[in-house]
Amino acid sequence: MDKPTLQGEMIVLRPVRPDDADAMWDMLADAEGNRLTGTTATFTREQIDAWCASRATAEGRYDFAVTANGSDEFLGEIVLNDIDDVVRKANLRLSMRPAYRGRGYGTEGIQLVLGLAFDGLGLHRVELDVLSINARAKSLYENLGFRVEGRRRDAYRDGDGWCDAIDMSILEDEYRATQVEP
Repeated sequence: MDKPTLQGEMIVLRPVRPDDADAMWDMLADAEGNRLTGTTATFTREQIDAWCASRATAEGRYDFAVTANGSDEFLGEIVLNDIDDVVRKANLRLSMRPAYRGRGYGTEGIQLVLGLAFDGLGLHRVELDVLSINARAKSLYENLGFRVEGRRRDAYRDGDGWCDAIDMSILEDEYRATQVEP
């Protein structure tokens, strides 16, 4: 599977590389980011090194590093995974390093990946789940055309408690309706 680079106005999405491991390690050390994404697993540095090194040959997925302003620095990741060519659907996941949240990089990254999904891969549906405690992410997805499909109660841990997962998706025709004609 060819791993493209996607160019936006503010950002470039490029394939995750082995030299992104330091920044990925830094991102995974962010307790609040882990809380808001439902990440409860702990990883060793060796696992992160191996993960970053394996992305170029990973099948059925696209793991992108978010970079901006002409720099090649890893600011976050956006992933299109669980690609099903028969059903023509995939899952989307986004995580940004703390210093780069709220700058519009995630919004543009999702738009670029949706373009790849619908225009490049011919998918019909892109889905995700967002934690009920992450109102900012839910709002971002809704602003990009994702619709709430349901709620899985107590699907994630939130410290000693629980939080719900909100299932969302965008279909190809909904995506097309959001695109401005040149």
